Amino acid sequence: MDLSSLKNTPGARKTRKRVGRGRASGMGKTSTRGHKGQQARKGHKVKLGFEGGQMPLIRRLPKRGFKNPNRVVYSPVNVADLEIFENGTEVTPELLRANGFYANKFDGVKILGSGDLTKKLSVKAHGVSATAKAKIEAVGGSVEIIG
Repeated sequence: MDLSSLKNTPGARKTRKRVGRGRASGMGKTSTRGHKGQQARKGHKVKLGFEGGQMPLIRRLPKRGFKNPNRVVYSPVNVADLEIFENGTEVTPELLRANGFYANKFDGVKILGSGDLTKKLSVKAHGVSATAKAKIEAVGGSVEIIG
């Protein structure tokens, strides 16, 4: 085997379409451009979404809503979920993330008041609901909101 025996795989190389080379070629006269119109002219370029002067689809559809780029999304964690921690543990967002309570896509964690708590915990979170705060403090725990 040598370089002179190498061949391309079938369909790897296509011959270019030679237009405007006489009527017998099948691509003569209008050179596959059809008759008249914008596409038949040389140098024609149409902007993306241009519909020939008709009101474009993007402008015909109603606009709805607003997406705030500075929105802060908190992951909800219930008081009942904190039962897995030992008595006297300091519960931080890092500890909650390490235990799989929320993913990196969230900006922080908010403790909600669903369920019961029996252990004394020191909770640090980005947000705490009033019922969650009452339940944590009722069993002797403390709540600190971090920014």
